[in-house]
Formats: sequence, structure tokens, C-alpha cells
Amino acid sequence: MVSQHFVVITILVITVILFVLDVLRIDLVAILCMLTLGWTGILEPLEAISGFSSNAVIAMIAVMVMGYGISRTGIMKQFAGWISRISSGNKRKLIVLVSLSVGLMSAFIQNIGAAALFLPVIMAIAKKEGYHPSELIMPMGFAAILGGTLTMVASGPLIILNDLLRDAGLKSFNLFSVMPIGLLLLLTGILYFFFLGPYILPEKSIEKPGAEQQLLIDSWHLPYQVYHYLIPEGSPLIGKTLEVAGIWEQYQLNILALSREKEIEYAPWRETYFREGHELALLGKEEDVKDFAQDYDLHLIEKSDSFQVFQNVKKAGFAETVIPPRSDFIGKSVRQLAIRKNFHIEPIIIFSQGKIVRGDFSDKELLAGDILIFHGLWNNISRLKDSGNVIILTSIREDRAKKDKSWIALTCFIGGIGLAIAGYPLSISLFSGAVAMVLTGVLSIEDFYTAIEWKVVFLIAGLIPLGMAMQKTGTAAFLAEKIILVVQGKHPLFILFSVAAISTLFSLFMSNVASTVVLVPIVINLASLVQMDPRPLVLLVAVCAANSFILPTHQVNAMLITAGSYENADYLKAGGIMTLLFLLIVTVIFYLFYF
Repeated sequence: MVSQHFVVITILVITVILFVLDVLRIDLVAILCMLTLGWTGILEPLEAISGFSSNAVIAMIAVMVMGYGISRTGIMKQFAGWISRISSGNKRKLIVLVSLSVGLMSAFIQNIGAAALFLPVIMAIAKKEGYHPSELIMPMGFAAILGGTLTMVASGPLIILNDLLRDAGLKSFNLFSVMPIGLLLLLTGILYFFFLGPYILPEKSIEKPGAEQQLLIDSWHLPYQVYHYLIPEGSPLIGKTLEVAGIWEQYQLNILALSREKEIEYAPWRETYFREGHELALLGKEEDVKDFAQDYDLHLIEKSDSFQVFQNVKKAGFAETVIPPRSDFIGKSVRQLAIRKNFHIEPIIIFSQGKIVRGDFSDKELLAGDILIFHGLWNNISRLKDSGNVIILTSIREDRAKKDKSWIALTCFIGGIGLAIAGYPLSISLFSGAVAMVLTGVLSIEDFYTAIEWKVVFLIAGLIPLGMAMQKTGTAAFLAEKIILVVQGKHPLFILFSVAAISTLFSLFMSNVASTVVLVPIVINLASLVQMDPRPLVLLVAVCAANSFILPTHQVNAMLITAGSYENADYLKAGGIMTLLFLLIVTVIFYLFYF
């Protein structure tokens, strides 16, 4: 038995180290953990892969699909207009409305999904009302995280908690068991920014409201004049590719399109060869365009019928996008993704880690939260949006057919939640709502699979066996006996605060799902040693896994830091106070009402 303790603790320690150091993707770490438990004989083969059949995984998949279905209908654009009318230009009222809305939505879909839905709404409202996005984005992000404590399907830690309880032979929680503490936390977060927002949020210069495209051009200092040139016979440009010609690196230009004999290639691929007779649509500074034209003997075209589309903002324009966490674009470059070849849109600039990069950034690795500005036809930008790898902050022409499905999507969503409330199994209820979106045409079956973030699925399914192994081998009880030496004889408030603080600390440096899986078995055994009810204590662990504000390590904050032009110091300032408030509230409320 001692040897089993040693094996499980070794696996646990290595898993935690890999999560903290981020040397491997978290889903890969979870898979390796699962396989190791099987190969070492700690778990039977079926036990090692049992996470894939868990209620937590099925419920998570359903939540992802339904959230994706809601986002595809365009209903959030209508919602943005409603919020603007109700707030009537009052910033504090706007913060309350947006925070309350995103918080309540986070009760039923992933908080990262809720934040992604609201980010374009926030950006549109900020531009319309003349606020800097930093005044609104952080309150919205904190509310999305706090909203994840409202129901047992609101976040990964709460979804997986019931499975961990059942494995330990304890009664699971119902859908709204956590709502009292969740509502109090959400209300605290809203009031926090309502009263202290002007003092804790960073001060940024405010752009004046204007037409969206013009505002985007002014905000990012984008070139807006499109120049048309012809490649004549004998031009040294003939036979060269875009990259060899130094379009981006040497001249800091962008080629929006090539035209020859009425055939237009939008955002041509870097390996495209220039030919005699090509007409070019060039975007850049006038002096750079003239240098390029002079070096390659190009002829200016005063008016090009081929490129009239670029003069029509209803058909083409600039789009501001954000890379969300878990995007397939993360860790890859524009070159590797072949953006031009696959989507026929032109990357103009990238804003990453506080720096704007122009010209040739083809090999720069993309990070979560990076902002990219593209130019292209709205139809092609819509294809990029549909890939699910970016969040579009700019208004683009919506698919009318999808708009007409908005109420059907809401009905499917509410129906799935309603079945769960009525007492039917949570996973079956939510999954039925997700499938209903396919049957009613809100989503295609391809959309269904696209909506699933498989990295999250494998993360949860891979970690569930770790909690099972800790219980089965008695490792959790062994570790709990060591912890009891520190808390034995202390007041219950001290024990509660200690558990809350440990869960908070773990979640700052590793996945909140992973921290929950690691801590829940230990806390269950600790509760029996200090003669406390284990169910509220493990609920405290899962709730405090959301207490991740002091650093932008939570996936929501990681996505929003660039869009809000924040720095780590801004999160230390605003998040530090929120973290302390969170710990004090949950400690007192759990002591008074859950024990």
C-alpha cells in the first residue's frame, strides 16, 4: 500500500509541475496522467479511461455546443443595442447591466464563452459612447468568472465536482446548490466596480466616437488609401513572389488583391508569382507605395474597375479580431496558418504583449489575447469568424438565416436547462438541448463538432482518473493526515479559510479543473478527520477555483488583457482586492450557512 501511495504521489507531483511550468499542453498532461495510472496498475484499464463516459464530460460538451449555437444567431448584436438604450450613456449603469448580463449567462455556458460573446458587444458600446474599452472590459471579465459560481454547470470545477463526489460515495449537488454564494459573489463584483471602478481601473485616453471603420483606422493608425498599379511588360517584378519582392519586410505594404483579365485573387498567397498585366491593389503609406512602384517600374492606374469593391464598405473593410484561449491559432504563425491562402484576407498589423507590429510579422508566434487587424471582403472575414479561432470585434454583415433562428436557439437552450431543473439527469438534459439545435437547423452537424473544444474534453476526462486513484489507493487519506497536523484544534473559520486559500493559490498557477481534481479527494478525507461535513468543504474548493483575479492567468483574463490594453500591474491592483473580498465572503458564508 505504501508503494501505491508513492506511485500516486509521484504522478500527482509530476502532473502539478507540468501544469505550473507549462512545458506541455494541459490536455496532453492530462492524457499522460491517465495513461500512467493505467500502465502502472494503479487503475484497471476501464477505470483509467472512465473519464470519457463521465457525466461531467457529456455536460461540458453540451454546454459548449449550446453556447456556440447562441453565438451563431447574432442575437448579441441586438442585445448590445438594448443595453445602450437602457444605460442612456451612464457608464456606471452600463457596467451594472453588462456585468449582470454576462454573469447570469455564465451560469449556463462556459465563462470564457460568455466573455467571448460579450467582448464584441463591449467594444461596440465603448466606441459608440466614447469610453475607452479598459473602463468596461475588466468588470465584464470579472463578472464572467464570478458568474461561473452560480450553477453546477457554470464552470469546469463545478461540473467535475459531482463526479468526484459520486466516486467517493457521497451525494451530488443539484443544479442550483451553489447559487446563493454565487449570487453574493457576483453582486460583490458588480458593486466593487460600481463604487471603486474609477479608482482601480487604469486611466486611458478616450477616442472620440465616429463611424466604425474610420474609428478603427484612426485608433490603429491604419493606412486607408488603396492605390492601383499595373505591372507592365519588362517590369523587374515579373516572375517574383510577394515575399521575394519584399512587399512586407522592405516596403511595409499590403497587397489586397491581384487582378488580371477580370479575374481577381484577394489577399494573394505569399508564393503567388507576379505576371505581366497584373493589376495590384496596394495598401500603405503613399511614400512607401511610390518607392515600390518606382523600384519595379509600375504604372499608376487612376481608376480601376476591378477593385471597386474596396471602395464599398458594405463589401470589404478592416476587421479587428482577438485570439481567444484554446484557439488553434495559438502557438502558430501567420505563415504556418496560411491565412492568405486559406481565408483570402490580408493581415495588416498585430498587437501583442503591448507592442504593435507592422510589416512582416509572418513568423511571429500568436498568443492568446493577441489582436490582429485584417482587411478583406466581409464574406471572407465571416469565414474566419466561423472557424472559431478568433473573436471578431468589428461589425460585419450577419447571416440573415442564422438571425431568424435566434428564438429557436434560445428555446433549445432554455429547454435543456429546464429539463435539468425538472429533475432529469443533467448530462442527458443538456445534451438533448444541444442535439435539438442540430435538428432545428440552428447548427449543422459539422458545427456541432466544431463547437466542441476537444482540449477541454480530454483535460477533464484525463484528470478524472487521478481523483479516482487518490481515493482508491488511500493516498488522499494519507495526505489529509499530514495536513491535519497543521489545522487540528483550530477554529472552523481557520480551516475554511485555509482550504479556500489553498484552492485559490493552486488555481493561479495551474488549471482550475486540475486543482479541483487534486484537492477534492484530500479535502474529503480532511473533513472526516476534523469532523466536518465533506460536501460543503469540497464545494468550497470548486468555488474558490474561480478566485483567479490577481494575475491574468485565468483564461478569461488572458483573452481580455490585450483588448483592454491592460498590464499585469492593473490586475494586481484591481484583482488583489477582489481576491481578498472573495476569500472573506466565501469563508464567512460557508461557515454561517453551509455548516
